[in-house]
Amino acid sequence: MNIKPLADRVLIAPTAAEEVTMAGIIIPDSAKEKPLQGRVIAAGKGTKDEEMVVKPGDNVLYGKYAGNEVTLDGEKYIIMRQSDILAIIEG
Repeated sequence: MNIKPLADRVLIAPTAAEEVTMAGIIIPDSAKEKPLQGRVIAAGKGTKDEEMVVKPGDNVLYGKYAGNEVTLDGEKYIIMRQSDILAIIEG
């Protein structure tokens, strides 16, 4: 895959949703929540008003309805503006 987001946009690979609860209950696909965490795959160069803080490889948290889902090479990704990212997970 060769993709480069423009301006302040970021391409994120969402983490897989939980399939089993801690109590061992299996969650069906229809009841799974949309993941709110993912890994940055690619980032744009930013704009003159907004410097890019996130970089490829960062694990991030984002809003439930942030960004647009896209499918590339059979994989699902989310593309969103950097301002839709809530936090970078360190560690």
